[in-house]
Amino acid sequence: MGDHPLIPDYGGACIASLVPALLEPGPTTPPWLPAAAVEADQVVLLVLDGLGWEQLQDRRHLAPTLTAMAGGAITTVSPSTTATALTSIATGLTPGEHGVVGYRVAVEGEVLNILRWSTAQGDARRQIDPEQFQSHPAFAAHRPAVVTKAEFASSGFSGAHLCQVRFNGYRVPSTMVTEVGRLLRGGEPFVYAYYDGVDKVAHEYGLGEHYDAEVAFADRLVADVMAVLPPGAAVVVTADHGQVHVGDNVVKLHRDLVPHIALQSGEGRFRWLHARSGRAAALHEAATAHHGGDAWVVTRDETIEQGWWGPVVTDAARSRLGDVALVAREPVSFHDDADSGPFVLIGRHGSLTPAEMLVPCLVGSA
Repeated sequence: MGDHPLIPDYGGACIASLVPALLEPGPTTPPWLPAAAVEADQVVLLVLDGLGWEQLQDRRHLAPTLTAMAGGAITTVSPSTTATALTSIATGLTPGEHGVVGYRVAVEGEVLNILRWSTAQGDARRQIDPEQFQSHPAFAAHRPAVVTKAEFASSGFSGAHLCQVRFNGYRVPSTMVTEVGRLLRGGEPFVYAYYDGVDKVAHEYGLGEHYDAEVAFADRLVADVMAVLPPGAAVVVTADHGQVHVGDNVVKLHRDLVPHIALQSGEGRFRWLHARSGRAAALHEAATAHHGGDAWVVTRDETIEQGWWGPVVTDAARSRLGDVALVAREPVSFHDDADSGPFVLIGRHGSLTPAEMLVPCLVGSA
């Protein structure tokens, strides 16, 4: 997978730079963003959740629309996970600034599942106000039209990363295209659209024939969006992260680590270990000894010093990080009994390997 983690290109070719470049462009177009995106009269920013650059390149024959578009690869953020990445896309900020530093984060002794906005006690929207947890405005307060699944509109995570936008819900992908077309015909200068199918298929089936079929479908979906673009409009296609086929390569923490751990957060490929009082050094030593072959074993301070979260890390963001992270560099996942869902995850993400960190930034015009 690589000898070194791929650090996000904050301030450069990174998903956190996309919305600022599109909504508040400077005097020159960034070299990584095709000029057609900023020269267009109307822009659709379409996020295909889970479509990594490496996975797309391996399936060029299945994606004629995407592979014909201008552009290339950019980096996502750290960790390479939906909650963090979508917040960075929407706010134009690094994780160290907006504070949504993972899929499951520690908040006052509990672990908050950001996507479900729940703790072990259940729905956490009253206990942890989404708009206070992440208070920066989405899309530089432009309040654009957002086309996403209808059931997402009232979720805690939407409250945290899409506050004050104008929601336009859809139930099935065909009506996503219909909504985008309607908004463009109505003169909307910027439309944000989100599709989660690629990620869902990768999680449940891995990167086999089901994933191939979904990539081909997503390519047709992009073609359908391009078909409803008015003259002078453009679509920018990106993603929040890539994928790794993990299968049943699930690693249980070595028993020598357990006495040092108070709780775990993060996810399988970016597992935060929170140490019991006074045991952080011993935890780091044990984690390195037993899991250093499969993971980059790093401390909280090391991730901050190396710029994993961006040049600024607020006190709130720092407080949500663990003491020691197991960041998978091999195709494995680190197990946590408290981190479970409705099915076993075959495809995963979260780490800083190229397969997970590189995502497309592609532009097509009407």
